[in-house]
Amino acid sequence: MLTKRIIPCLDIKDGRTVKGTNFVNLRDAGDPVELGAIYAREGADELVFLDITATVDERKTLIELVRNVAHTVNIPFTVGGGISSIADVSALLNAGADKISINSSAVRNPDLVDELAQEFGSQCIVVAIDTRFVDGEHIVHTHGGRRPTELRTIVWAKEIENRGAGEILLTSMDTDGTKAGFALELTAQISGAATIPVIASGGAGSMDHFVDVFTTGKADAGLAASIFHFKEIEIPALKRYLSHQGIPMRTTR
Repeated sequence: MLTKRIIPCLDIKDGRTVKGTNFVNLRDAGDPVELGAIYAREGADELVFLDITATVDERKTLIELVRNVAHTVNIPFTVGGGISSIADVSALLNAGADKISINSSAVRNPDLVDELAQEFGSQCIVVAIDTRFVDGEHIVHTHGGRRPTELRTIVWAKEIENRGAGEILLTSMDTDGTKAGFALELTAQISGAATIPVIASGGAGSMDHFVDVFTTGKADAGLAASIFHFKEIEIPALKRYLSHQGIPMRTTR
């Protein structure tokens, strides 16, 4: 059985790690490079760095940050925010990123997923889906969750897989930052519809929430932010707990 992954997420704004609730009310959580190094030492399996206002501000992800992370961190990391072309991805991978994450640009131009997968390989192309439950349906949102689209989440997840995405980063805007648990039903639906790995994000507040998302939600990885940033849950303890619950985990360093 494939091991499950624990992935701290560092949302970046103005060079700092921030965290909010339901995508708003941001507060400072520290230096992203320092936090990333701590998580790597503690046994995180991967990291995700998201420049959360890059698309809204119409600017590119911070290349210098990627270089600093690559020089400091010895585990795989994904970078997202403001990525819209082959040139963008090439620059980030050359700066040291292992994977890139696209969201708004994929919705705007779905062919971009095909182009990036063909150019760089599906293994380094993550498509992020920010979704909210609206009028009885899960709807894809873009621009840091600010703009609803006409795309239905499960249909979109299947399309991006068919276009060559290597992973799906699924964030429930309804549960994000609430610490009330992941969106288990939606995660299970996406995991069941897709054959590529699904990273579940939004709502982690306890160790049992990770148990739930790996079992009921059938996710391949669990991503969280504030519970790690503010030391509410320590990664080594979480991985030990999950192992004791019979969930296959990579060994903590």
